[in-house]
Amino acid sequence: QVQLVESGGGLVHAGGSLRLSCATSGRSFRPYAVGWFRQAPGKEREFVASISWSASNTYYADSVKGRFTISRDNAKNTVYLQMNSLKPEDTAVYYCAAKDLVASREEHEYKYWGQGTQVTVSS
Repeated sequence: QVQLVESGGGLVHAGGSLRLSCATSGRSFRPYAVGWFRQAPGKEREFVASISWSASNTYYADSVKGRFTISRDNAKNTVYLQMNSLKPEDTAVYYCAAKDLVASREEHEYKYWGQGTQVTVSS
């Protein structure tokens, strides 16, 4: 099993920034890719960003491209999502998830999931 724990969510004004962290632990699942997804109230969960094990490949949803940056520190078993220029429409529960080596935008490919962290952006 692989455990993922998100942190860093909170309340921020529009235009502000937050950095989410996804800490992984448990049985070795290396190499693994990590994705961030989000789910707003009344909406389906959607892809936000993903990063391969080596960080050589990253993918972003069009809605966050240029504002969000995904990165990882494998020595710390942690993946980050830096979110800048936040908008009210970014309000959601943010989840990180892990899968084998190759980064993907496809939710169904991710095997392990965290519990989520709430991000609220006020206008």
